[in-house]
Amino acid sequence: MIRINMFSQATSVSGQGVGSAYLELMRLLRTHLVNDFYVTVNRYGQSDLTHYHTVNPTYYANSFSPARGRKIGYVHFLPETLEGSLKLPGPAKKVFYRYVIDFYKRMDQIVVVNPIFIKELVKYGLDEKKVKYIPNFVAKSEFYPKSQTAKNAFRKQEGIPLDKFVVFGDGQVQQRKGVDDFAKLAEANPDIQFIWAGGFSFGKITDGYDHFKKLVDNPPKNLKFTGIIDRTKLVDYLNMADLFLLPSFDELFPMSVLEAFSCGTPVLLRDLELYQAIIDGFYAKGHDFTELNQQLRALVSDPSLLKKYADLALQASAKYSEDHLAEIWRDFYSEQYELGRELGQIK
Repeated sequence: MIRINMFSQATSVSGQGVGSAYLELMRLLRTHLVNDFYVTVNRYGQSDLTHYHTVNPTYYANSFSPARGRKIGYVHFLPETLEGSLKLPGPAKKVFYRYVIDFYKRMDQIVVVNPIFIKELVKYGLDEKKVKYIPNFVAKSEFYPKSQTAKNAFRKQEGIPLDKFVVFGDGQVQQRKGVDDFAKLAEANPDIQFIWAGGFSFGKITDGYDHFKKLVDNPPKNLKFTGIIDRTKLVDYLNMADLFLLPSFDELFPMSVLEAFSCGTPVLLRDLELYQAIIDGFYAKGHDFTELNQQLRALVSDPSLLKKYADLALQASAKYSEDHLAEIWRDFYSEQYELGRELGQIK
């Protein structure tokens, strides 16, 4: 049996999509692929494959050990995608960004969650042949459409009228996520209830922390910030919502969108190039605040249009199903094992 060790601190900071992606993969390996691979986490013994999910300095150091076997790196971000997320002093940012690329270059194989980033990694000097695209996915056992009775019960619990249109978004409260536009849309649509789930996962080093802390403490009357919530509560919010809205300026492959799709919730996104390669056609979109607001009003006023995007959400969910991705990961790890043996990386 192929031995795979995961090195990860992805769940050490709450409210990150990286943590959700890691948990989904671990669940898949321990259910669908339990007879194919022997999987351990953060162990320093001999492994055939070592899969690094985060870029901790201790992991970089241990990547030099021959016991690691063939090294696989997971790319959940690039230096430029951290802009608008973290506020670091100029020299520290420069050092950290260089370190991230050096970490990726240490790997024998890289996995990206969006194909558009393959060319970006090549620009940083990585070999395109060593970069593989494998999309994120969401388990239907975790995120699924609930009954109307369950949706109504949660609305009652939250004190939201059954006939109130609800717009829901989630993610870290930061500039990159477009939280300012989310709040601006709430102000422009006082008849709609807006809810944002998420908080300051990186505390005061979050870019724009002071500004967003004031917004969270004093939001528009029809906007509620829930703070960071667990996944069991997240599925309730997604089912209760009439529309999922993520006005991010930059993403890789947001788990939150997949979670909304999996619940059959219509999705409205800022029109980003990176989405076109993975989910184009499955969501409503707008380039800026004005277009997002126009799309929102159209969806509120036209139930048939809302139903169209609810159906498309479920179609997208089927495309990124757990069963399909299990086959992709089985083939990928098996190929990496054979490559490692051919190159003498696996003892």
